[in-house]
Amino acid sequence: MRYSGILLVTVVAGTLLSVLPAVAGSEQKITLMLGGKFCDMYLGDVEDALKKVPGVKSVDLKSMKGHAIVVADGEKVKTRQLTDAVKGVKGEAWHCTAEVMK
Repeated sequence: MRYSGILLVTVVAGTLLSVLPAVAGSEQKITLMLGGKFCDMYLGDVEDALKKVPGVKSVDLKSMKGHAIVVADGEKVKTRQLTDAVKGVKGEAWHCTAEVMK
């Protein structure tokens, strides 16, 4: 009985440590190459469209010119959702496009 508290703490701590990497591993970083005739003039709209996709945690348009770096929940977000969101910005006349970088 005297050591049961230590055993419980060890089991709980071991369980928490085994769960943490799985949670962190479900996050993914997706880089999109942006294109289109005037798409660079509407980066705010591109950012808004990407952030509306369920599971997107952040969007970085400043680190790489002409690219969007999206951090998303790997379980919820499909790359097709992201490219479709960009393609929807400003309609056909503006042709905002996105291609997933491998």
